[in-house]
Amino acid sequence: MTAPLDFNDFHRLMEIVQSIDVGVVMLDRECRIEIWNSFMENHSGRPPDEVHLQSFFTVFPEVDEAWFRHKLETVTLLGTPAFTIWEQRPYLVRFKNYQPITGQEDHMYQNVTLIPLRATNSEVTHICVIIYDVTEVAINKRQLQAANGELQRLSRTDRLTGLSNRGHWEEVLRLEYARHQRYQSMAALVMFDIDHFKRVNDGFGHPAGDKVIQGVAKLVQAQVRNTDTAGRYGGEEFAVLLPDTDVEGAKLFAERLRQSVAAMTVNHDGQSIPVTISLGVADLSARSNDYQQFIEWADHALYAAKQGGRNQVRVYGAS
Repeated sequence: MTAPLDFNDFHRLMEIVQSIDVGVVMLDRECRIEIWNSFMENHSGRPPDEVHLQSFFTVFPEVDEAWFRHKLETVTLLGTPAFTIWEQRPYLVRFKNYQPITGQEDHMYQNVTLIPLRATNSEVTHICVIIYDVTEVAINKRQLQAANGELQRLSRTDRLTGLSNRGHWEEVLRLEYARHQRYQSMAALVMFDIDHFKRVNDGFGHPAGDKVIQGVAKLVQAQVRNTDTAGRYGGEEFAVLLPDTDVEGAKLFAERLRQSVAAMTVNHDGQSIPVTISLGVADLSARSNDYQQFIEWADHALYAAKQGGRNQVRVYGAS
């Protein structure tokens, strides 16, 4: 049988509690503070005698009392520990972050463990709250997630225009076509290219050509909805996928875009470069075999617009 702790053992345990680099708070069943170690004192600025027997929620009014009391009650009734991690809640109590490496965050990220403490009659009379500073771990993970997100964004973005690259918008188109096949949803595709673009490159140089492409892309971005996907097909050719849009809606969009581009002038080295586009429109009202055929329809309409004199909109299947 284990001998009970004598005074010296208890004193040594308290020294350990005071020196460890985690927060230790012991609460009674009424959530009053009975033990408060040096970690808590250093980060809160409040000595133990100031918080002794005060309500935890008076000392930390930012704590969600209903949620935390429910947590404590669960630990008390079940007699088993409970945990929270920073990914669920960034912190239990709001402490400032003083770590120089992760100083860009103003608060400490925390993991928390709640441990039931039993009296000699096995009744849970107190709960120990242990607070771990995991700010560095949290910041590193968030930075890694942000970096991965940026890499993913770059992998699907055309660098010159900021629009979706061909691989990404074709994948979006494939998924939209699958949605159409299953639910008979409507979608339209607008394909267009810049008229006489070779003349721009030959007459003004490739930097001017890039500037024209970027100017057109900026107008496209201003016209599309959040649900639309605008992408660069290749060279001076572009595509815009319009979900839940019929051919008439797509034709209106294409005509507005055509007029906006025609009203635009690109300035390069003191010279003004006029720009127009030709556009082809197709929708999924007719039977199709796959999403590639959808692209062929819009491209066929685009070819008709170019053959018809350029700077115009043509609809696939229209006379």
